[in-house]
This record gives sequence, C-alpha cells and structure tokens, in this order.
Amino acid sequence: MAATEMISMYTDSISRIPIIAVNNLQWFLLVIVLLSVLVFLAIFAQFASLWLQCKMTRAGITLKELIFMRFRKVNPAVIVRAKIMAVQAGMRDTAVLSTSALEAYALAGGNVSNVIRALIAAQKASIPLDWNTAQAIDLAGRDILEAVSTSVYPKVIDCPDPKRSEGALSAVAADGIEVRVRARVTVRTNIQQLIGGATEETVIARVGQGIVQAIGSSESYKLVLENPDNITRIVLQQGLEAQTAYEIVSIDIADVDVGNNIGAHLQADRAEADMQVAQAKAEQRRAAARAREQEMIARIQQNRASVVLAESEVPRAIAESFTSAKLGLLDFYELQNVQADTKMRQTIAESGTKRNTSEEL
Repeated sequence: MAATEMISMYTDSISRIPIIAVNNLQWFLLVIVLLSVLVFLAIFAQFASLWLQCKMTRAGITLKELIFMRFRKVNPAVIVRAKIMAVQAGMRDTAVLSTSALEAYALAGGNVSNVIRALIAAQKASIPLDWNTAQAIDLAGRDILEAVSTSVYPKVIDCPDPKRSEGALSAVAADGIEVRVRARVTVRTNIQQLIGGATEETVIARVGQGIVQAIGSSESYKLVLENPDNITRIVLQQGLEAQTAYEIVSIDIADVDVGNNIGAHLQADRAEADMQVAQAKAEQRRAAARAREQEMIARIQQNRASVVLAESEVPRAIAESFTSAKLGLLDFYELQNVQADTKMRQTIAESGTKRNTSEEL
C-alpha cells in the first residue's frame, strides 16, 4: 500500500512540471511586454510635446526622427521650432524645409533659429537671400539676423567713432585754418557683399579720409562753414562703400568748429627757424672777424719785432761808420738831436689823443 501511494505521488509531481513551466514563461513574456510599454511611454512622454507640435503645424517630423536626433546629439526642440517657423512663414525652399539639412547645419555649429528668422525676414522684405548664403554668413561669425535687420532699417554710425576717439576730425583748409568736423553716416547692409566685405571700422576710416580730403581742397574755411553739404557731396562721389559689407545711404555733417590758425603757426615757426639760421650765420661771420683780428694783431707784433730787429742794427752801423771815418762826431750829435725831437713829438701826440678821448667820453 505504501509503495502504491509513493508511485501515485511521483506520477502527480511529474504531471505538474509542464504546467509550472508554462506559467513562468507567461510571466516572463508579460514582464517584457510591460517593460517595453514603459520604455515606449517614457520615450513618448519625452518627445510627446514636440511630436504633437509637429503634427499640429504640419512640420513633417516623425517621432522616429526626434529619437534619432537625441542619439546624434542634436537638440530636437531647436530643429522643431526652426522648421515650424519656416513652414508657418510659407517658405518654399526645400533646403530649409529638409530636416536632415537643419540637423547637418546644427551639427556644424550654426545658429539654426537665427538663420531661419533671417530668411523669413528677408523673404518678407523681398531681399534676395538663399539658404546657402545665410549659412555661410552665419558660420563666418556674422550676425545674419542683424544684417537683414540693418538692410530693412538702416543704422547710423558716428565718424569718428566715439568709442575710440573723443575728439573730431581735424583738417586744414587751403588758407591754413583748421576745421574740426563730426559726421553721422547712415548705412544699410549689402547682403551680396557681406561675405568678405569690410566692417564698420573701414567705412568710418574711409569717410574720415574723404572729409579731410574735401576740406583740404577747399580754398577757405569760410566755404566749409557756408556749405557743409559740399563736403558730403564730394565724399559720396568717391564710392567709399566699395568692397565693404555696407551701402552708404547718406553722410550728414553734425558739427563744424573752427580750430587753430595752422598756417600762421607754420609761418611763425618758419620765421623763428629763419631767425635762428641768420643768427648762426652772423655768429659765424663774427667769429671769422675775430679770428681775422687776432691774425692782424699777430702780424703787427711780428712787424714790430722786425722793426726792433732792424733798429738793433743801427748802433752797429754807426760804429762801423765811425771806424771807417764815414761819420763824424758832429753828424752823430745831429742824429741824436733828430731822434730826440722825434720822440718828443710822438709823446706830445699821444698825450693829445688820450685827452681828446677822455673829453669825448
């Protein structure tokens, strides 16, 4: 009896094994399905708002594309908003409406939203601007939206730039009078020359150069004060906006002041220089005259020495005359008397000259 019960219990346990295995497999499949549903719900919850926006605005971006954007490290919100703006603005450019093109541009480091806004503004203002040009301008570091805004609404720049110089442009007319000018230049962006075109600094420098040249060619500063519009007309005729990113609309002279008389200062400096040169030449001639005087004094002393030397030969000649009996004693006394009279006359003449000189003083 016991053996029969054991055999029946064993048979029952063997029959229950497939039922337990089937139950475990069902639970495993159920867990997998629940996990899949949870993952799908999590993903859907993350992109639901963007996906609904795309559906309601007919942007044409699927949930699959939104998920792949996340894997490609692209911000889906930026792409969705940019494409919605393009679709709602009625843009027909296939490059702009392509999701892959927007993603590629975002991966290149471009500002997608800024470029789309610029393209919409250019389309509404009838400004020729395509997707490739807008990309190139934005990637070059220029603010494409600001450039389009400046094309629609021109801006005013000061010349000279107050951030770099607090003064005014200084120029000298033909009459030598300094004229100081401040100008205001109205410019708008030239989209076609924005790539590779010069910036505001170049425009300010060229306008300043033109104003200085126009004032310098004026015959008098009075003409500049009477007709400042002549300066702007001359400057505008020079084509200063060539190879720049801007088109000059107008140049207005905001302030004109009269400065120093540069011509008079130059003439005074020239006269001072001429006077110094004349003084140097006069000093040179004076030094030459003094040297000549000293030379003459030296020659006088030399001649006096020659006279003294010659006079020293007189006693020797007299002695030889006595020895040879060519000169007598009376002749010798008469010669001494003549010499004494000569010395006396010289002394009287010198004393009279000194007296007259003291009376004159």
